[in-house]
Amino acid sequence: MARPIDLLRQDKKDELWQMCCGFIDLSMEQFMAIQRRLLLEQIELLNNSSLGRKVMRGALPQSIEEFRKQVPLTTYADYCPELQERHEHVLPAKPARWIRTSGYSGTYDTKWVPWSESFDSECRRATSSCALFAMSRSRGDISQLTEHWKVLYTVGGPEYASGAFGDLLQQAFNFDFLPSNPDGLMFTEKIKAGFAQALYEGLDAFGGLPSVLVAVGEQMKQQSSKPDPAFLLAHPKAMLRLLKGVAKSKLAGRPMLPRDLWDIKAILGGGTDSAVFKKRVEDMWGRRPLELYAGTEGGLYATQTWDYEGMTFVPSLNFFEFISEREHLKWQINPAYQPKTVLLDEVKPDQNYEIVITNLHGGALVRFRLGDMISITSLRNDNLNIDLPQMVFYGRADYIVDIAGLGRLTERIIWEAIENTGVSYVEWTARKEVKDGKAVLHVYIEPRQKDGLVEPDISTAIGRELARLEGQYHHNPYNIYDSAIDAVPTTNASQIETTLLPQGAFAAYIARRQAEGADLGHLKPPHVNPSDRALSGLMTIEAPAKVLEAATTSR
Repeated sequence: MARPIDLLRQDKKDELWQMCCGFIDLSMEQFMAIQRRLLLEQIELLNNSSLGRKVMRGALPQSIEEFRKQVPLTTYADYCPELQERHEHVLPAKPARWIRTSGYSGTYDTKWVPWSESFDSECRRATSSCALFAMSRSRGDISQLTEHWKVLYTVGGPEYASGAFGDLLQQAFNFDFLPSNPDGLMFTEKIKAGFAQALYEGLDAFGGLPSVLVAVGEQMKQQSSKPDPAFLLAHPKAMLRLLKGVAKSKLAGRPMLPRDLWDIKAILGGGTDSAVFKKRVEDMWGRRPLELYAGTEGGLYATQTWDYEGMTFVPSLNFFEFISEREHLKWQINPAYQPKTVLLDEVKPDQNYEIVITNLHGGALVRFRLGDMISITSLRNDNLNIDLPQMVFYGRADYIVDIAGLGRLTERIIWEAIENTGVSYVEWTARKEVKDGKAVLHVYIEPRQKDGLVEPDISTAIGRELARLEGQYHHNPYNIYDSAIDAVPTTNASQIETTLLPQGAFAAYIARRQAEGADLGHLKPPHVNPSDRALSGLMTIEAPAKVLEAATTSR
């Protein structure tokens, strides 16, 4: 099979689009036929591998029906110690790379997942579709694509999924990352060096978590407002670009933004914070981030297209099953219960599902519970004539706060409500607590400045925004919201408590965790359901100098 870069160099852009993006033109029957064919190939590989036989509990299914009936649902614990210790001889196929993600505190510090060569190649094609969708204005429109796009390095190292995706896109289209030599640089140093290089070389695209993209934009705003005169003298093109940016911003009557400096062709984003920060990313960079649903365990699951609405599932990397909320609740009540699953051609619109994947192409994970909840928004995209179910990421199945009167609140919903209040904050965390015999949502926020902030007023504002978001997410089955959108439900507001954390709380917490030798994924407390210990660490911060000294000494 030709590689994307081969078709690009031959100027066969129609073939390139079809190879990477043609899955959006599949019928439901064609989609499921691909799923079934690839799963049957995977079952054979699993039957012949020791890890496959282990996680299938001795079953040797010969059909998809037998596979779903005989093979239990799994979690990462079922693959230990083999994956945790990266034992290659037990796998269904030899890995091309090992990808790591954060584990769970107290269980395992790091989770490793292998990607086979075939999986890696298919993931390159699937990831390429995201870049093409992000630059297109209509079906097949990739006229702007050329080799050597300048792409800001905003992803993790090669051992992380984001770094792997960046590597695959570089392979697919021969992009040039900025800075040219990121090795050994901390993230903020990479951004600073990449920004400097982009001033005289240009910038075409980048990607990452939308909250990170906003932070990158803020850093670039600060750097552009205080340029190094010696650097500008050495790079006349950078000086010209800054002058043009200043002129654009003055004509617009506002401070200079990154969009005044570059004409960005594509931005890729994803994660819980997509709905929260996508508007700010667009305002700052002049282009909306294309949202994708991806992860270490299975590469790319789904992506938006050029209308930036719901996401369409990718058929060729994982076999998908779905656990309905009703089945998920049965399992929560009785952990010994084995939830029933449905396939993509059986999902219903306006319903939430826990997603289950089986890696294809020699992957290791079998009927694996990702722990994510997705929402099926419709069974097709009528505007673009995509005849496949459309989805949005709803939240982590285990990161839900269920409070009678407020509803089933996910990290995404709480984050969006906090963001919409307009309160300037550094970070936040929230959980369900009981106060005076009543369940409340307790939100802990570190403000950028405390002047003028009143905790009860913030609680009221969050309640107002949760009421507004009910119309979008339908997260509240208790139906206590007032029908008037601008009304502040008294019951709702009384069930929210806000605590303003000391300034520097999260920075000190991270420094302390670094001093303790914590893994990257455990440096910050979770946004939802933090432990008592994590909250205590945020509420009782040490002097920053002492924390930093402790972190330095521990190394």
